[in-house]
Amino acid sequence: MRPPAPGDDADYLADYFAEGQRIVRDLQAARAAIQQVEGQAQSKDGLVEAAADGTGGLTRLRIDPRALRLGNTALGREVTAVLRAAQEDAERQAQEIADRASSNAATLPPPLDETFVNERVEQAARNLL
Repeated sequence: MRPPAPGDDADYLADYFAEGQRIVRDLQAARAAIQQVEGQAQSKDGLVEAAADGTGGLTRLRIDPRALRLGNTALGREVTAVLRAAQEDAERQAQEIADRASSNAATLPPPLDETFVNERVEQAARNLL
């Protein structure tokens, strides 16, 4: 959006406001989408599965009883690795959503500053003379 000609200020501001509202709706949708993210992972043998939400919180952990044969230390490492992988998957998905929302938000032009207002006031003063 280019700054408007003086006669188009009202339309420009209406368009600017509408674009701002669209971006806010997009950001709200992105936040909702991130809340729906579920990262998933499983061990190579499929005995340990985990899921994490868009903030990295554990939402599901399944350990097949056969995994107990691994022993405490090996099972602990396997569970940790699967949990970490599920969190990384969730983080990747959430980041993709956030990146899309961020690129959409970048389309909003910078706000009009005091230079714009000064130009309008000076032009109005010139028109009076």
